[in-house]
Amino acid sequence: MREDIEFEAEGDTLRGWLYTPQDATGPVPTIVMAHGFSAVKEMYLDKYAEVFSDAGLGALVFDNRNFGDSEGEPRYEIDPWQQVRDYRHAITYAITRDEVDGDRIGVWGSSYSGGHVLTVGALDHRVSAVVSQVPLTDGYHNVRRLVRSDIMDQYREQFDQDRLARFQGEEPETVPVVSEELLGEAALPTQDAYEWFMETEEERAPNWENKVTLKTVEMLSEYAPIDYIDRISPTPLLMIIAEGDHLAVADKAFEAYEKAREPKRLVTLDGGHFDAYVNKFDESSGPAREWFVDHLAEADG
Repeated sequence: MREDIEFEAEGDTLRGWLYTPQDATGPVPTIVMAHGFSAVKEMYLDKYAEVFSDAGLGALVFDNRNFGDSEGEPRYEIDPWQQVRDYRHAITYAITRDEVDGDRIGVWGSSYSGGHVLTVGALDHRVSAVVSQVPLTDGYHNVRRLVRSDIMDQYREQFDQDRLARFQGEEPETVPVVSEELLGEAALPTQDAYEWFMETEEERAPNWENKVTLKTVEMLSEYAPIDYIDRISPTPLLMIIAEGDHLAVADKAFEAYEKAREPKRLVTLDGGHFDAYVNKFDESSGPAREWFVDHLAEADG
């Protein structure tokens, strides 16, 4: 059972879906979910929500502010801390719903939002379980790994020029999320990112737009969920890391896992960043489902 929903978040309306199990007879444990860098909910979040719903869980899926069906200006800008706050707004909305057991809330995120749920899990004590899939854990490290130093120098100059232009009332500069020309100024300059976004837009998400504001890239480089990961405990944490992930940088994700405190569990996928959504979907969704069922179950169950 899927219902279109919307809720207010600091003056903007965020929109998404609420999934509830068809055989539910009362409030159910519910997973709050949003997508990663620039992605919209149609890019496989429905598939994860269906897996959770089939296991007796609810799922609240929403488009990030400034993207998809959600409101927000400037369009196509990703402020990671605003997205963290929006997860918390979504939790607040979820616990007002009769279908949701507000004492049993989980958070799930992937890629950029995989980092967000680490932060939310550390800061918001309404969260009872966390699943972080192929997460970004250190934006500065990621940018240094993905962007050549000469292009990074150009970016820094553009950041300053864009800041001045915005101060003078001009529209924010934008850059493509992905590009066939990998030496260009794409925010995610990898071949697998280009192929996944292009294929997924065509097959599932024609409303996705291949652009983000330049300021988005600057804010990415300033965001480090790894700094919060040791604060998640005692909330149970599952991390799902793709061993061949060179977009979110697997070695930094493994480092983050080592910093996390118990209770925690690590699942590794044989593949790259985007395999979690397609080729390794069962291997990524199955452990997440089991983690939430185990840790959001009734205390006496």
